[in-house]
Amino acid sequence: METDGSHGEGRARRGAPPPLRPSLWVEEPTGLRRLPDPVRTAAVRAVLIVSLTMIQAMVAFFCTLAGSWLAFPMVLSSVASTVAATWSVLDVWVTRQAWRQRHGVVSEPSSSARQLRRERRRERREVRRRARRDARIRPRRRLPGARGQSGHPGPGQRISELSEA
Repeated sequence: METDGSHGEGRARRGAPPPLRPSLWVEEPTGLRRLPDPVRTAAVRAVLIVSLTMIQAMVAFFCTLAGSWLAFPMVLSSVASTVAATWSVLDVWVTRQAWRQRHGVVSEPSSSARQLRRERRRERREVRRRARRDARIRPRRRLPGARGQSGHPGPGQRISELSEA
């Protein structure tokens, strides 16, 4: 029945699974970490309040267009909920900053200026450390007639002290 070999190849292809294509949606891992619990709670609360405020503003707009008696109370409550929505968004920001301060997020240096400041701080600390060490360790005063007295003032010894001896 089949005289042409191409028909047989077609049937063999129909039975085989189709060739795999790369997916259109490719998941790539992000570098962002999950928000801390208090910040995430504040963010969810802010999203809910903002979305309800937008719905309320739309209802107030449509009630105004329709000339309904409900328009005036809806406009007043929309103004109040706009204030509440602004407050809730600020709450997310404040909560995030407070969490960072309390839990000491380690910052990675993003600029060379931070590295230079760090090096300068190390140098200042080292200078202070040396000054403290030098202030603690004072050279001993040599007693007159001690061995090795050469007539030259030693460290911390005055010329007047030598002449008295």
